Amino acid sequence: MEVSVLQKLRYAYQPKLPGSLCREPEDISVRLGEATEAAADREELRELFPHTYGKPIATFTRGRNEGMRRQLRVGVILSGGQAPGGHNVIAGLYDGLRRGNEASALYGFLGGPSGLIKNRSRLLDGETVDRYRNTGGFDIIGSGRDKIETPEQFAASLDTAKGLGLNAVVIVGGDDSNTNAALLAEYFEERRAGIQVIGCPKTIDGDLKNGYIEASFGFDTACKTYSELIGNIERDANSAKKYWHFIKLMGRAASHIALECALETQPNVCLISEEVEARGMSLEDIVNQICASVAARAERGDNFGVVLIPEGVVEFIPEMGLLIDELNDILVREGDAFAALDGPEEQLAWLDRKLSGPSALVLGSLPPEIAQEFLMERDPHGNVQVSRIETEKLLMEMARRRLSRMKEEGGYRGKFSALSHFFGYEGRCAFPSNFDADYCYSLGFGAFVLIASGLTGYISSVRNLTAPAPEWVAGGVPLTMMMNLERRRGRIKPVIQKALVELLGPPFRTFARQRDAWAVETRFTYPGSIQYFGPPEICDIPTRTLLLERKGQ
Repeated sequence: MEVSVLQKLRYAYQPKLPGSLCREPEDISVRLGEATEAAADREELRELFPHTYGKPIATFTRGRNEGMRRQLRVGVILSGGQAPGGHNVIAGLYDGLRRGNEASALYGFLGGPSGLIKNRSRLLDGETVDRYRNTGGFDIIGSGRDKIETPEQFAASLDTAKGLGLNAVVIVGGDDSNTNAALLAEYFEERRAGIQVIGCPKTIDGDLKNGYIEASFGFDTACKTYSELIGNIERDANSAKKYWHFIKLMGRAASHIALECALETQPNVCLISEEVEARGMSLEDIVNQICASVAARAERGDNFGVVLIPEGVVEFIPEMGLLIDELNDILVREGDAFAALDGPEEQLAWLDRKLSGPSALVLGSLPPEIAQEFLMERDPHGNVQVSRIETEKLLMEMARRRLSRMKEEGGYRGKFSALSHFFGYEGRCAFPSNFDADYCYSLGFGAFVLIASGLTGYISSVRNLTAPAPEWVAGGVPLTMMMNLERRRGRIKPVIQKALVELLGPPFRTFARQRDAWAVETRFTYPGSIQYFGPPEICDIPTRTLLLERKGQ
């Protein structure tokens, strides 16, 4: 297989580990703290997880640990969407297992959780793992969005693990995937299977974090990749001086990516979904905010600019969220009747009679091509696929309409030419930054230590991430500590709560202090590409979000 020059050089990169993991395996011990509690719904969660609830925080330290030399057989799953660094989690786990005992084995389940359910796996040897070190993607074993939910799926997972003689299963994923890990750990414990389950925190969206999980892996690399692209567009806009660029960024439930990219590139406008919801901003309010920036810059002779839009913002706009909820209910309830209609025009007319007055008015006000996107193929649960709604084009077109009216009224004298972009998949499988390469390798190695120490129902944790890697604090956090109860598809279920942008937190407050000046003046910053070679202050620096959060503590 041919590889690029950069890939060859990245193969040689040796990720840095926390100091506590740089000893001989038998000298790595686990210190357990006090019993933990969930942040909410404690009694209900205690009943749901009688065998795994209330476990203590685990921290790695110096001390004798004879279990570290045990021969182990472990399975690993990459679950959900790709995130840069997943291969290094596997590399860290593999290296830990082999350092502990050369006879230990690592199996990769193919295609995500379905690989465990359907007993599809491959034995990962050193040659295979070496081909994927410090590279992006999940292609070593593939990923999938299946969940282990039904009694039959749990039973099949146990049969697979027993059949392979596994001591443990490691699930690399986001909040839903690690919720699945908690449920699987409880199931195995209830049946005294002797099979441990450990999670690792992955998601480029950055919404899997708390006091003990400072960042989900992949967020650093994805944001730096998007910020490079945004900076390139800003430079082009400032050169051509004739286009407004509307850029949608990943982040359906939370706006961490948009906020981080704004801090890195200083665009003219950046929407934050959480603020839109908190302020009850209507679609008109948002369009007016964008148009105010366009008009103010036109007065300075600057008929160009950049607008950042999180992909999930449409759900946070009150009237749009209501429309989506009504559409979901109608199409679940009367899906067959809707499917029998002949084309978008007939579908929109039918919906006009079914929707409430306000929602029908909103749908009718949308540009026809955008309105049709609300009617596209549903997700597996029958819901609108929000990520496929071209919000950037919606806001661009509505801004165009509003500016035309403003020009007729004498309130705008500029020229408005606009282009739209969606940066999503471009960031999910990039070569991981040094930070993510180090962080992911440490998470994988930490998962090995948790397994060798006999722990289950934990997520691998590495803290103090703004310090140099040798000063990082590695350990494990009980998965049940991160959970609460939420209504999903009409049922109350235990889930790991998503971490949204905190409007009183240091990253947002830093952004809010500067955005009024950015809206009018050209203060673009150009981060450039990810740097892999050079001084640590260039190559190893974490995200601004993480630096501001740690500084604000």
